[in-house]
Order: sequence, then structure tokens, then C-alpha cells
Amino acid sequence: MARVLIPTALVQFSGGSDELDVAGATVKAVLDNLAAQYPELKKHLFSDSGELRHFVNVYKGSEDTRALQGGDTPVEEDEELSIVPSIAGGVGAVRPLPEPVSVIPEYRRDEAELSNEEILRYSRHLILPEVNIEGQRRLKAAKVLCIGAGGLGSPLALYLAAAGVGTIGIVDFDTVDLTNLQRQIIHGTKDVGRLKMESARETLRDINPHVNIIGFDEQFSSENAMRIVKDFDLVIDGTDNFPTRYLTNDVCVLLNKPNVYGSIFRFEGQASVFWAEKGPCYRCLYPEPPPPGLVPSCAEGGVLGVLPGIVGCIQANEAIKLILGVGNPLIGRLLLFNALKMQFRELKLQKDPNCPICGTNRTITELIDYEEFCGIRGEEAAPQTVEESEEITVRELKARMDRGEKLTVIDVREPYEYAIARIPGTRLIPLGQIVERSGELDAGSEIILHCRSGKRSADALNRLKAKGFNRLKNLTGGITAWSDEIDSGVPKY
Repeated sequence: MARVLIPTALVQFSGGSDELDVAGATVKAVLDNLAAQYPELKKHLFSDSGELRHFVNVYKGSEDTRALQGGDTPVEEDEELSIVPSIAGGVGAVRPLPEPVSVIPEYRRDEAELSNEEILRYSRHLILPEVNIEGQRRLKAAKVLCIGAGGLGSPLALYLAAAGVGTIGIVDFDTVDLTNLQRQIIHGTKDVGRLKMESARETLRDINPHVNIIGFDEQFSSENAMRIVKDFDLVIDGTDNFPTRYLTNDVCVLLNKPNVYGSIFRFEGQASVFWAEKGPCYRCLYPEPPPPGLVPSCAEGGVLGVLPGIVGCIQANEAIKLILGVGNPLIGRLLLFNALKMQFRELKLQKDPNCPICGTNRTITELIDYEEFCGIRGEEAAPQTVEESEEITVRELKARMDRGEKLTVIDVREPYEYAIARIPGTRLIPLGQIVERSGELDAGSEIILHCRSGKRSADALNRLKAKGFNRLKNLTGGITAWSDEIDSGVPKY
């Protein structure tokens, strides 16, 4: 038996277990047996042709070996296989850096002199032999760009400013929402409704007035990415969506900038440093994004508030190491963190010679349309939509309830969401059970489906249509719209 480690994103398809003992003498046999035991999991791991999907990696062990599904790599008794999808094979490791390398090998010393006040402020750095006054000057000369001022961007920007990084750029066009404050510690209650970029800049200037903060109140896109990134020494990826993540990777490869990567999901995090000149890039790890809807956002899947603080601090640490030219950066290594188990694991990465942007025969030589790239790749990529005639507004639903109509309203959220807030008279059947429990529903009567925002219920509607149901309605805006327009006493989350 091999021990297969299931990531949080796929636990719902493995019977709720994050560790499974599966028989098989090879990696392929283990994965085939796993797919046979859990058919719902199979479609997330394999394409229709039976190949492992490009946004999923399978590792054998935790050190030097990466195993590809489809080969005959042997698996010993009780050996671990890790399934690592993007939350965004073969054997061998990236060639290690010959020695620590700073991203700013040369700089104008006269522009990085430290005042007496700065010497006192950074004194605990200066007495570290690995930093000393020369390293602190490098920090002051450095220019670091943070993509996002949210969960990851908050802690990493705070620590970069405190450390004395001379110029910090922040790209964020969003505004502060009350739900952000559980984890986005750079903002406060007084900042709700403000631009995140402005709130972050004010906080960072208060922490360290010696730091120059450059704000970009615009959406990071193919049109402005080259202009924004070109003058910075390195980029830190604090994004929360796949189009921006691939865009960040590609612009860094094209401009030869290190990309300090981090991602979070519920209780798990990932971190690495992608620098195509020294090792693999993000596309080497995940050539394609997962289909839309497979990986929930923080708003849909939740996130432990402290998790982005841990991962963001790791990113800040890697950025400082790259500036100083000390230690071993996470180049060619993927760090995995599980907050529930308080466990770190490290997996080796290798550069893909066939990578479309950093490989030997690159096919991507300029920035592309990343919304399209992340929206149409794969047979499952089309977002769930419903016909206009299949929509019902919360006001229409309330009016029908008030008339005393006998309605079947199905809530397709999870039980823990149902416990937070519910619409009176609704019945809970989670999305993952909607097909197998469809026999509990009367196909001849009208069924109204709802979730938090209307996305999952649209998915449920299409699944029931495929089963022969034809009197279906999707509640536009879900329970959030119900709280906004009908009953403010129903909590929003």
C-alpha cells in the first residue's frame, strides 16, 4: 500500500480523507486504483484520454524524486505520493546556484547611504554579519514590486518596509471590504471603502518614512505589465487569480526578473522563487491553469486568517535574501505548508525544456490575453451559465413566497454555510450531492436553486438539466442578494 496525500482542494472528492492507503506497485498503478475507487476524483486528475492533467503534479517522496503518472516508477510499501494541483515529471533537480546571488549586484552607493537615524532603526540588521551595513545599503537601493495588497501582500509589504527596502511598488485597484480585515492586516476598520493601494501606502509610510512607496491604482494587465515591472529589481506575486498569476510569471520571464511566488487555500499554502535564468518558472510547474470553478477563491472556499501571514512572511524573507545575496533561495524548490498539521514539506522542481516561455524553443515571446488563456483551456473551461429565462430575482422569489405559492427552493451550499445564514423555507442539498440525490426531487415541479452568489447554483441547474429536469430556476445573486434587497437580518459572509 502507498500513502496518497490528497490536497484540500480535492478532499471533497476523496470521501473527505486527506490521506488514503492505495494498493499498487508503481505510481501508475496507484493512481489508476485511486481513480477507480473515487470516480469524482478521477475527472479532476485525468483527461478523457487518461493522461494526468497539466495543472496537477504527482510527487513520490519529498526530496529528490518527482514521479510522472504513466511511467513504471516503483512504489515501496508505505511510501508517500503527493498530489499537488495548482492553487495556482521526471527525475532530477535544478542545478543549484553556484553561490548566493543578489538581484542588485551593482548600485550607486551615494544614493544608498544610511543616516544616523536609519543606522539606529536598522541596528539589529547591522550587527548580523550576513547583513551588516553593506547589506542594509543594498536593501535601501532595492526596488520591489508587490502585485496585490491583500492577504499575501499585507504581511510581505509590512516586513519589506520595516526591513528598509528603499522602494516598494504596490499594484492594486480594489477597495477595502469588511471581509478583508480578517487577514489583510495592512488595512484597518477606518479604511473600509478606501482604495487598498492608498490604505497600504499610508500604513507603510507610518511604519518607515524612509521608504518610497509607489502606488499603481490600476488593474495589472497585458497592456501595462511591462511598463510597471521594468524598473523594479524583483516581483512578489500576491495575487489571488490565475490570469494575473500567469501574467506575472510571463512578464518576469520576458524581463528576466525573479518572481517570488505564494498562494493560499483554506489551511494550505505554497511558496517558491521562479527565476527563469536560474531555474524553472511557474509554467514549468503548471503548464496550464485548472478549469474555472475547480479552485474556489477565498470568498468561496474560505481561508484561515493567519495563513497568508505565514506565507507572506516567507515571501518577504525570500525577497530579502535575493536582495542581500545570502542563503539558499527557493529556486527549484516548492515549499508546501499545512497549518492544521503545522507541517512543512519541500518538493524539488525542474526546468521544463519544453516550457513555452522559458524553454529552448519558446513559443510565447510577448504577453498574451490571460483571461482568455485561463478561460478556454481544457474541455471543462467554459464557465457555468444559465439562460435568461432560467433566472429568478430575489424580489420575484419573495413575491411568490408572500402569495403562498408552494415552492421547492434548494440551497446548494455546504452545511457550514447553511449554519451561518439561510433563506426561510429552503432545503439543503450541497452541490456535490445534487446529482446522486436528484431522486429526492420532483422533476415535474418547479425547482429554484440558490447558493451564496449564484455561481454554484448555476452549476447545479446545468447538472440537473442533464438529468432530465426542465423546470429549473437559478436565484440571481444568491443569498447575498437576499440579504441586500429583502432581509438585512440575514448575515452576509
